[in-house]
Amino acid sequence: MDHAAEWLEADGLGGFASGTVGGVRTRRYHALLLVATTPPTGRYVLVNGCDAWIEHDGRRFPLSTQCYTPGITSPDGERRLAGFSPTQWPGWSFRLEDGIEVEHQLFAAHGAPRVILSWKLKTPAPGVRLVVRPFLSGRDYHALHHENPTFRFEAHVDGDAVTWRPYDGVPGILARSNGAYEHGPLWYRGFSYAEERDRGLDFVEDLVSPGSFTWDLSAGEALWNLEAELDAGAGARAHMALPAEVGELRAAERLRREAFPSPLHRAADAYLVRRGTGMTIVAGYPWFTDWGRDTFIAMRGLCLAGGRLDDARGILLQWADAVSEGMLPNRFPDRGNEPEFNAVDASLWYVVATHEYLAAVEAAEGHVPESDRRALDHAVQRILTGYADGTRYGIRVDRDGLLAAGQPGVQLTWMDAKVGDWVVTPRIGKPVEVQALWLNALRIGASGSPRWAALLERGTSAFAARFWNPGGGYLYDVVDVDHKPGTVDATFRPNQIFAVGGLPLPLLNGKEARQVVDAVERRLLTRLGLRSLAPGEPGYTARYEGGVAARDGAYHQGTVWPWLLGAFVEAWVRVRGGTVAAKRTARERFLAPLLAHLDDAGLGHISEIADAEPPHRPRGCPFQAWSVGEVLRLDQAVLAAPVRRPPWFPLSRRERGTGGEDTPRVRTA
Repeated sequence: MDHAAEWLEADGLGGFASGTVGGVRTRRYHALLLVATTPPTGRYVLVNGCDAWIEHDGRRFPLSTQCYTPGITSPDGERRLAGFSPTQWPGWSFRLEDGIEVEHQLFAAHGAPRVILSWKLKTPAPGVRLVVRPFLSGRDYHALHHENPTFRFEAHVDGDAVTWRPYDGVPGILARSNGAYEHGPLWYRGFSYAEERDRGLDFVEDLVSPGSFTWDLSAGEALWNLEAELDAGAGARAHMALPAEVGELRAAERLRREAFPSPLHRAADAYLVRRGTGMTIVAGYPWFTDWGRDTFIAMRGLCLAGGRLDDARGILLQWADAVSEGMLPNRFPDRGNEPEFNAVDASLWYVVATHEYLAAVEAAEGHVPESDRRALDHAVQRILTGYADGTRYGIRVDRDGLLAAGQPGVQLTWMDAKVGDWVVTPRIGKPVEVQALWLNALRIGASGSPRWAALLERGTSAFAARFWNPGGGYLYDVVDVDHKPGTVDATFRPNQIFAVGGLPLPLLNGKEARQVVDAVERRLLTRLGLRSLAPGEPGYTARYEGGVAARDGAYHQGTVWPWLLGAFVEAWVRVRGGTVAAKRTARERFLAPLLAHLDDAGLGHISEIADAEPPHRPRGCPFQAWSVGEVLRLDQAVLAAPVRRPPWFPLSRRERGTGGEDTPRVRTA
């Protein structure tokens, strides 16, 4: 296995432990104890890593490796690595020169800011000692730590527990062990992080090691519990016997993980975290928190296809109260509580996710509690009303029934890269996927209020008349560009696929739908997803690399996005009649390469993005929620059974207000 591949242990609160197979920390986010103090935000790195070594017969055998500036690796523990398994949780095996073999494991305790590490001999041997020296910081997880005179080295020792409180305003660190602690503070200077260097960011850090832990490994398993002091309970637990407590934790966590039907289901669990008294979805690890757009796209796979309807309910109800002038927050900041409302599509994805959740509950349980239905329908109607009345950033319904959006300097669609004042893909006007979402939302909303039927009919007619590019045989990306009537942007992008797949209601059928799918397959498809811009288009960028400005400039200019494959495959199957043969072929051609990617980059997960050109190197976040969610949705829903017709049924005259009985609506009741 590639030593640079990364593992992740999420704690269900937004905190996590992560690192590489080889043990070298290559990111500022690689840590043993990284906690969310206001789940899922307020993240701090408390324990960055450690040096570990075996002492036997007067010799010292390192098990760890660090990288120091200017690219020096020391010690040489990585060369003793004999095996790695991510199957249950990260597990390493080391083979020493004198024949001794050591097993090392690590797991996060779900629902607590806590990680358990253990080491044991594979075969008994006398006189074997393990020594571990932790590296501490106590910094914001986006920052770097440097030597300074204010770090507090003092350690409070109480039985098997050692507590450090490095800075005011930062959680204390509780370390428990069944070994012996010896205080001996040292600064370790010049840790170098290759991934940060390659991203054009600061990449050198200094860390503190307050002392060392020693175990007689010949006498039994070495246990090391690391925990953030976020509540009084952490101290109380220090009086319980550590081996018994770890045994219970390990057994409970093993049972919890074994209950997941597949590795994909288990990967999905990492993104479902607590927010307040409800639930939300972390968009990706290691640097994203919960984003509105990402949450509602990802939950269709992570929760609905993944069979976690209670979690879906918690997420939708948690976000229902956040509707403001028809909009839902695109993101919550890492510090503070002021949300950012800069997404035209987040609210529309919420409407779609709500509709699919209600349909899933009806199918599974036969009914939806009336209080839930009222709360969700109220949120949907507030979204539609806010958009119909007009809201922030020029978002409003135009006379043709389509949704106009955008103003200079603001990025509102999912193609949201911005470099300084430069919005890379502004897409001001009427973006194609926004119209697909808007018309789907209108149809869903029409089941709760008849006022949307006429607007739906007008918008549907306008879409059919205005978005088809007869010369190219595909859909325009934006019409009424910059709010100038009649202008079009014919740039070939993947957004048009949502008119055929990825949403309950396809806006194209027949020959035109097939032409769009074929064109997208021919010009955008790669083994890891769809390109965000076709080769040959102005601005096309083959590689996502360089400094921040270069990478942000390439983000939606060709870079491959795995999450888009969900809509594409659904469209591909739809235009072939949803047959068993089509689904079988799609599974082999499109899904299999993404499932193979579970063994690359972020182990067990799907990356955020990849280079536009072969070999399509994975980039961005190695653990991305909507990438995993769409793969799970394909595997469990789209390709697992015949593609179901959208559950529309005719509107009554009362609901529609006028006209005949042939206008369809969404079933939500």
